[in-house]
Amino acid sequence: MQPSELSMHGAVDLGARKAALEREAKRQAEAASGTANPYAVDVTEENFQRDVLERSLQIPVLLILLASWSGESRQAEQALDRLATEAGGQWLLAKVDAEASPQLAQALRAQGVPALYLTLGGQIQPLAAGPMDEDQVRSLLTQVFDALRQQGVLPEDYTGLGPAQPAEQEQPQQRDPVQAEAAEAVQRGDFAAAEAAYTAALEREPGNADHRMGLAQVRLMARVRDLDANAVRKAAADDPADVDAQCAVADLDMYGGKVDDAFQRLVTTVRRTGEDDRDRARKHLLGLFEVLPSGDPRVAKARRNLTSALF
Repeated sequence: MQPSELSMHGAVDLGARKAALEREAKRQAEAASGTANPYAVDVTEENFQRDVLERSLQIPVLLILLASWSGESRQAEQALDRLATEAGGQWLLAKVDAEASPQLAQALRAQGVPALYLTLGGQIQPLAAGPMDEDQVRSLLTQVFDALRQQGVLPEDYTGLGPAQPAEQEQPQQRDPVQAEAAEAVQRGDFAAAEAAYTAALEREPGNADHRMGLAQVRLMARVRDLDANAVRKAAADDPADVDAQCAVADLDMYGGKVDDAFQRLVTTVRRTGEDDRDRARKHLLGLFEVLPSGDPRVAKARRNLTSALF
C-alpha cells in the first residue's frame, strides 16, 4: 500500500517543522534559565556527520533518539542531561528528534523511542531502547565504559561518570599532540593534513596502535565524504564483480556503523573474484580492519572468514 505522495510529503514536512521549532524553543528556554546541558547538541541530517561521527573520533558520543510527545523520551533525556553534566565533558550527548529528522530515525533502525546508541571511532552501536530512568542509565553506562576500558579502547583513568580519577594533585590531561593535530585538520575539512600527521608519526613510531587506527579512520572519512551513496549502492548491486563499487559500499557501511555488513561484503567479494581483483578486495578489507582496535571480536571473526575465502 502506498499513501498519496502529496499528503505524505506535507505531513512529514509539517511534523518535522513543528518538532524542530518545539525543540529550538526548549533549547532557548533552558539557555535563558541556566539549566542547559553544555555537553549536548541537537542533531539533524545536516550536522550528523560533523557532530556525531567526526566528534566520536575524539570522545564517545551518546546518541539518543527522542520524540516530543513521549514522556519516556523526556525522562531518558533528563537523566542523560544530568549524567553528561556530571561527567564534565567526558562524552557528548547528541539528541535526535524522530519527528524533526525522520530519515535519520529510519537510518538508525530504531523500533521505538527513546533509543540510545554509543558512537565511538565513527562506529554506532545500539545500547538500549524503551523507558530508562537515571539509575538504569548510570548502571548501563558503567558497564559499557568498564568493558571499553578493559578492551583498551578507552584510557584506564576514564570513568565516563563523574570526575575522571580524582588525583591527589590536579594535573591537566595530556593530549596526544599527533591526535590533536589530526583532529584540528579534520574539523577544518583538511583530511590530507590529518593523514600526513598520522603518517609522519608512524614513520617515527611504527608500532603505535592509536596512530595506526587514527590514520585508518581519517582515510575512511576522506573516501566516503564525497560518495553518492545511492549511486554507489546501485552500482554494487548491478555488478557484484565490480570491486571498486563493493569497496565503496563497504566504506559506507563501515562509516555508518554496520561493521559486520562491511566486512562480509568484502569477504564475499574475495570469494567471487580472482587475481588482481581479489587482491584489491583483500587489501581494502585489511585496511578496514585497522579502523577498529585490534582486539575487536568483529575483526577476529572477519579474519577467520577471510582466511576461509582465500584458502
